[in-house]
Amino acid sequence: MLNLINSLQFLCLVPILGGSVFSILTVGTVKRFFKRSPKTLNFTPPVSVLKPVRGLEKNLKRNLRTIATQDYPDYQVIYSVQDPQDPAYPILKEIQAEFGTDRISVVISTVEVGANGKVNNLLGGMEAARHDIIIISDSDTSLQPDYIATIVNPLANPDVGCVCTPFKVTKADSWYEKLELLTMNADFMPSVMFAEVTGASNSCLGPSIAIRRSTLDKLGGLDSLADYLVEDYEIGRRVWTSGQKMVLLPYMIDAVVDLASWRNWWSHQVYWDQNTYLARPGAFIATILIRAIPFALIFALLRGDMIGLGVLIATIMIRLITAAITAQDMKDQETINSLYLLPFRDAVGLIFWGLAFTQRTVIWRGVEFKLTSHGKMVRHRFIHN
Repeated sequence: MLNLINSLQFLCLVPILGGSVFSILTVGTVKRFFKRSPKTLNFTPPVSVLKPVRGLEKNLKRNLRTIATQDYPDYQVIYSVQDPQDPAYPILKEIQAEFGTDRISVVISTVEVGANGKVNNLLGGMEAARHDIIIISDSDTSLQPDYIATIVNPLANPDVGCVCTPFKVTKADSWYEKLELLTMNADFMPSVMFAEVTGASNSCLGPSIAIRRSTLDKLGGLDSLADYLVEDYEIGRRVWTSGQKMVLLPYMIDAVVDLASWRNWWSHQVYWDQNTYLARPGAFIATILIRAIPFALIFALLRGDMIGLGVLIATIMIRLITAAITAQDMKDQETINSLYLLPFRDAVGLIFWGLAFTQRTVIWRGVEFKLTSHGKMVRHRFIHN
């Protein structure tokens, strides 16, 4: 038994050291990411912005208005819903009345090509798009007036197939919304920037994508994505495997978190890890090697002495300090204010990691889907909240 405990302690040291080193390295890569200065060109082609909307969300009208007040000469905004009784529909009509039908289009479409509700909604909006350059922008994003000009600029290079932007979660009110914020802002985003700077992998982030319609058509069109759970990753994968460039801009946007209960947070965390596992199984499995805090906790419990406690405290301090520095570089005061919850978030994150391998269903906006091969899904049943 003693040999087993000693072996477990040694195994715990691998992710403790790996995660601590990784946290330190992300400080440098995040700083390098934001020091990048993309070329600013006089490139202002007409643009169609697709905004799929479903239901009432926190700050919905304020978020949706930010795309209608852009400093950009010629653009069209298309708000799309799939149900004429959608409670968000009156808000869309209010914004259309405010800015006019030349700027704002509101589309109701019940098209259902596949299981992915966002893609189905986008297909309805795409029918009204007047321009070749398409921006896909989630309804929960809050955008600065220079957003369109910034995200379309790299498309002046014909070798660029797709552009996306990182995002940070904001407006977290409850403890479980703060945990969601930490998952995105203190874990996922620094990892994305690390991979981008080091060249470890490419990313395509769904909340904010710019792509030519002609490029999308060459890649199979939106309808070919309708059964993929992680449609944004699939877009990116098709872009970079086709030989075109994928650009991740050093430009942050805000995404407003809106969770009704801790159960929504729990299911969304499992959903997020399932997404990651299906998109990149090898990379997801390897994250076990950088999960420092849960293994530092196990190490401390196995030892039951001051050495174990010291390792746990040191691991937590490294994580908190590095997360605070990266949050500062991301101009993210909310994350800094919520860091007291980060050790707990990291600890339970190991549970979500494990569940990603065992659960073959995912819940998205009240509908349960079964996951099938190659990241695809099929509708299973409706869930009553």
